[in-house]
Amino acid sequence: MKRALITGITGQDGSYLADLLLEKGYEVHGIVRRSSSFNTRRLDHIYRDPHDSDRRLMLHYGDVSDASRLVTLLMRIRPDEVYHLAAQSHVRVSFDEPEHTGDTTGMGTTRLLEAILMSGRDIRYYQASSSEMFGATPPPQNEQTAFHPRSPYGAAKVYSYWMTRNYREAHGMFAVNGILFNHESPRRGETFVTRKIARAAARIKAGLDRYVYLGNLDAVRDWGYAPEYVEGMWQMLQLDRPDDYVLATGVGSTVREFVEHCFAHVCLDWHDHVRHDEAYLRPAEVDALVGDASKAREEFGWSARTPVDRLAQIMVDAELEQLATKTPETWSAPPFADSRTFREHVAPAVPR
Repeated sequence: MKRALITGITGQDGSYLADLLLEKGYEVHGIVRRSSSFNTRRLDHIYRDPHDSDRRLMLHYGDVSDASRLVTLLMRIRPDEVYHLAAQSHVRVSFDEPEHTGDTTGMGTTRLLEAILMSGRDIRYYQASSSEMFGATPPPQNEQTAFHPRSPYGAAKVYSYWMTRNYREAHGMFAVNGILFNHESPRRGETFVTRKIARAAARIKAGLDRYVYLGNLDAVRDWGYAPEYVEGMWQMLQLDRPDDYVLATGVGSTVREFVEHCFAHVCLDWHDHVRHDEAYLRPAEVDALVGDASKAREEFGWSARTPVDRLAQIMVDAELEQLATKTPETWSAPPFADSRTFREHVAPAVPR
């Protein structure tokens, strides 16, 4: 039985990757940060009681800012594969917390790579790199495209990318960079723009809200479906030799187009409900990110299968289903008489 360790297992990608690895017969270990409340809802469907002798998902407290803990966990777990997904991953927030972003998203990678080296074990390592590393460089972007990050998050990811390559070239580690373009799902965090839009469309349809406030509607992104992208992560670590790969759909869409897809799915005119708020603009904007995944397609057969309009529908449908299960009414019921009371006592507020 192969054994894998996932940092950031409670996030969108970590939870889908755990699903995939369990299906493939792995024993899966995940690192979670200690908190006074549990943040494991994305894993609830696969979590087993610690007393079950046949469970194959184990969670461990730890943090990428704690080097000694990383060493201890690697020596105890003895994984065959490590997937490093943990990061401060919100681009807009990285401008507000640049030092924290650099310490977790950047230095966290170095701590983990060094811990693997110190373990003396033959561990295959996956680094979650990002399309944000390309920043201002015009699309299409591939493995040979120059980096020009436009945020502390992007800069920290560039540092992690080069440290991964350095450990591969200097120490002979099997270490790969997966340069993933935007990939979304119903498990995406509620403050990320795609989830925010999908959630707003469903809530407005249900009469719980009237508006959603957004920043730059003209930004172009390459949006794919997250479960397909974690398949690519796993495939990279099964290759004969380590290398770096872009995963992307190759199709760019504006934020405005994603809004249109979401609101059209619930038969609403988005113009009536979308408002602009400069608070959501980045100090340095990234105009367009569109990836070229030809190398991944040619070398291990990976390709994105879900177009952006279908992705929007999947995400809106998930929001509608959540609303239906939270109240006796269905999503198509008449607007609530007191939507503020409903928001405060039943449904969490739309993130601003």
